[in-house]
Amino acid sequence: MNQDLLPPIVELLLHSGDMAMLERILSVGDEQTLAECIPQADRWYADEAGNMPAWIGIELMAQAIAAHVGLLKRLQKAPQKQGVLLGTRSYQSKVAAFTADQVLHIAVTLAYRDDSGLGAYDCKISDDTGELATATLKVFEPDDFESFLQGNAA
Repeated sequence: MNQDLLPPIVELLLHSGDMAMLERILSVGDEQTLAECIPQADRWYADEAGNMPAWIGIELMAQAIAAHVGLLKRLQKAPQKQGVLLGTRSYQSKVAAFTADQVLHIAVTLAYRDDSGLGAYDCKISDDTGELATATLKVFEPDDFESFLQGNAA
């Protein structure tokens, strides 16, 4: 999809305010999305040095997945649904924190998806020096989110 046609990130994430951490979507395809985040020293997550702890990279990856799914739903003219992060496999970071004002690229690539809404994405965070963090995230998009939260859906 042409970047000029990409909607603002706030239209793709069900997060709001300080919890919406991505700046924008850089590119999207059927199985991959590339997003951007620029950590800020004055945000809630900033450590004493003003940097973003690397463990928050899991949330950046999850938001990039949510944006990917949201973009696909938009292209299909289908309503966007809420999803959940089920787990993370082997999150590894080469850094303890992402530096404030450092431009981060979050790439998510679909590894698996089935008709029940279960999926897995291979994810990485990089900057202009190279790869900083990697993980595989498992996600689920139930048909009925409220029933799922109440334990009434499989």
